Amino acid sequence: MNITLLSLAFVQSALLAMGQVMLKIGLLRMEPFAWSYAFWRSVLLNWQFALCGICFGAASLLWMYIIKNYPISTAYPLISLSYVFGMIAAIIFFHEHVEVSKWIGVLLIMAGCYIISR
Repeated sequence: MNITLLSLAFVQSALLAMGQVMLKIGLLRMEPFAWSYAFWRSVLLNWQFALCGICFGAASLLWMYIIKNYPISTAYPLISLSYVFGMIAAIIFFHEHVEVSKWIGVLLIMAGCYIISR
């Protein structure tokens, strides 16, 4: 396994998960959707929503680099690492309870990434 690819995929997946966290936080802080000044003001002044876009943009640029320089059959499955980060973020940022069955799923995802990357 190419350590560089794994490192890049790790960063890219972390950026995707961070973007999702910022999206959820930003949406929770927005006014309910309406064609009103208050709604659009809540969109434009929402730094979490803006950070979400920055994270997604950076993850996309990194993904373009990855698929240009590495075999997609190896690189693509590594995106599923973002599910692992998402699960951890759910616990840390949203204080969600994660059932054992979900942890088993995360372990299977990690095992699958390992097997595919070999």
